[in-house]
Amino acid sequence: MPGYLTLETLAQAVDAGEIDTVIVAAVDMQGRLMGKRFHAAHFVSHGWQETHCCNYLLTTDMEMNTVPGYASASWEQGYGDYIMRPDLATLRRAPWLEGTALVLCDLLDHAHTEVPQSPRAILKRQIARAHEMGFEAMMATELEFYIFQNSYESLRGDFAEGAGPRNLVPLAASNEDYAIFQTSREEPVMRALRNGLHGAGIPVENTKGEADVGQVEVNVRYAEALTTADNHAIIKTAAKDIAQAQGQSVTFMAKYATDKAGSSSHVHQSLWTHDGLPAFRDPSDPLGMSQIMKWFLAGQLAHARELTLFLAPFVNSYKRFCVGLFAPTKAVWSPDNRTAGFRVCGENTAAVRVECRIGGADLNPYLACAVLLAAGLDGIAQKRPLEPAMTGDMYAAETAREIPKTLREAVALAEGASWLRAALGDAVVDHYVHAARWEISETDRVVTDWDLRRGLERV
Repeated sequence: MPGYLTLETLAQAVDAGEIDTVIVAAVDMQGRLMGKRFHAAHFVSHGWQETHCCNYLLTTDMEMNTVPGYASASWEQGYGDYIMRPDLATLRRAPWLEGTALVLCDLLDHAHTEVPQSPRAILKRQIARAHEMGFEAMMATELEFYIFQNSYESLRGDFAEGAGPRNLVPLAASNEDYAIFQTSREEPVMRALRNGLHGAGIPVENTKGEADVGQVEVNVRYAEALTTADNHAIIKTAAKDIAQAQGQSVTFMAKYATDKAGSSSHVHQSLWTHDGLPAFRDPSDPLGMSQIMKWFLAGQLAHARELTLFLAPFVNSYKRFCVGLFAPTKAVWSPDNRTAGFRVCGENTAAVRVECRIGGADLNPYLACAVLLAAGLDGIAQKRPLEPAMTGDMYAAETAREIPKTLREAVALAEGASWLRAALGDAVVDHYVHAARWEISETDRVVTDWDLRRGLERV
């Protein structure tokens, strides 16, 4: 792919005056890129080996507040450093930023061991488990978001005055699902995003309008699971950078408005053998599903409620799960049915795969891919029988397994899940449970615009 760089080709681009800046970034709990901008000459000479960051980056909330109660980092421990070790396999151009390259990092402790709570390390451990069982994990994420005419600066002005955005204006004029004319309004952002991603070595397939006004989706070719998560994190940053440069804004909130469709991040998954054969494929099965695939899907279904915390990590995430707007409410499976939490796609082909439709655009891709893989591998290890597929309108299936309705419910389920603790480790589960409980406590204490509108005069 174009865009990828070696240290040697980066040095050549620096000498030619093409690149002067290298973004060196790790991923935080929220899935955001955190790090430093290096002068490219220093990165080429020394910076490519390692740099450092404060270890509070894996213990802060969405607003970068230091949160008490974590075992891994705290005021009592003095908030020391983590080592950021660039993964040079991720070194690439960032064409949407002038003269800039980007590299992703692993986070290490002072013993040069990967920090177990870091999202990239969590996913890498599950990929290693799959490899030991004879499989390579292949995944793809579909990422939805809204584009607004408003700049981030103008929206911050509204918030500074103590109010929400007063006039949040989508770029499109109507529902634009698959609509070419409506999405032409968004082409200055979306064309720049497609070309920028291609130039960064991310194989974007297409973009399209989604199911509400101003909502779009970007689709990238499936890849090895870690590459997919890396690509996903970079796409979110690129979309924000490009929109900001054009005086506009995007949001990856799962649900930005009560009456609007939520934004999802569907995760497509399959396992392949080490010699490149599709482990999910069995031509003799009516849907082309192998026994491995059935066990894998059965594991995800059995653990769906307990892993939802990592697909829907915020209080807002659960406002997306509503009837009739294409977000699932039932953790069941069906062939090619968008009302189910899990859909089998590509039936009777080598591309047969499981699509998890539960996650929102606000998920951390590393955590989401990790827990889905862990649940699937548990299904294979336990040889869990696959329950019958459901058909029809899953929204109306009153007795079907439900997706947790609130973050509180999801936290309680994850905390008590012995299989999840066995897969991720107690320290990791406790870390992200603590983050979710902080999210709940912060939401509980804040008076919202809705509280005021509803109660100011009427109470």
